Amino acid sequence: MEKRRLGKTGPEVSAIALGCMGMSGMYGPSDRAESVATIHAALDAGVTLLDTGDFYGMGHNELLIAEALKGAPRDAYQLSVKFGALRDPSGGWIGFDGRPEAVKTSLAYTLVRLGVDHIDVYRPARLDPNVPVEETIGAIAELVKAGYVGHIGLSEVGPETIRRAAAVHPIVDLQIEYSLISRAVEDEVLPALREFGIATTAYGVLSRGLISGHWTKPDMAKGDFRAMSPRFQDGNAERNLALVDALRKVADGKGVTVAQIAIAWALAQGADIVPVIGARRRDRLTEALGALDVKLSGDDLAAIERAMPKGSAAGERYPEHQMAMLDGGR
Repeated sequence: MEKRRLGKTGPEVSAIALGCMGMSGMYGPSDRAESVATIHAALDAGVTLLDTGDFYGMGHNELLIAEALKGAPRDAYQLSVKFGALRDPSGGWIGFDGRPEAVKTSLAYTLVRLGVDHIDVYRPARLDPNVPVEETIGAIAELVKAGYVGHIGLSEVGPETIRRAAAVHPIVDLQIEYSLISRAVEDEVLPALREFGIATTAYGVLSRGLISGHWTKPDMAKGDFRAMSPRFQDGNAERNLALVDALRKVADGKGVTVAQIAIAWALAQGADIVPVIGARRRDRLTEALGALDVKLSGDDLAAIERAMPKGSAAGERYPEHQMAMLDGGR
């Protein structure tokens, strides 16, 4: 397994990380046994970085990961955890809490659910507009000093917040959506990260399956986040799938799948980029890991750009009310 370092001060991790959110219902029903088997297969393949959030399934995802990791040596994997999103009993999203007291409480529950004594990378899932980021990061820094957290990360924030956070404590990575179809981060966010020596853990590399080469346009299952996503709506979906068809021709010319060329493109954007792959099944995981063997030439990258030009996506990546919660990289 190829390794990459999370920033100047962070740990060495697998070049591809496993995002576990989809194993807890965000894309419709999931198979618990297959989810556990997929985590086992990832570890066997050399994947070390597992990403979750304490609000994925209201704790379900952390408990699932704990089940899958039972018996595994603690130094065989790294846990990246997001916190702060508030949900009601029906699963509705009701705000964000980045207060220092909430930071420490969230971590205490996460450690119990995961059954570990520390989290490798801990990060607020969003910027709390009511709490200075210095206070949130300062609270995590106290947890680092106490040994409960190894490193501090950020998620979905812009250059100014990155600078303010980095002034409080070293930041190892920013988790943000970055893919062929979501490239706004290239304008200001990536340059700011590179200025501070901060890595990017890129989620949504396959745009929630939209550019995986597998998604067509069925009725979405109950509870599937994509039913509310603008890029999957009538009109937008068809335009985006036309882009995927163009990308498929490039992939076919390389003898690889659409998903593999999309992941390989992300890997080729710099050694400071770690794609987070949301595979829920072993076959999808195997396909994704195959991207590590795909080498893209300058001509290949130019062909990919022609097939899916920057800014060509139809629709925003979240509904407008959720876009309003983003601090950077819209």
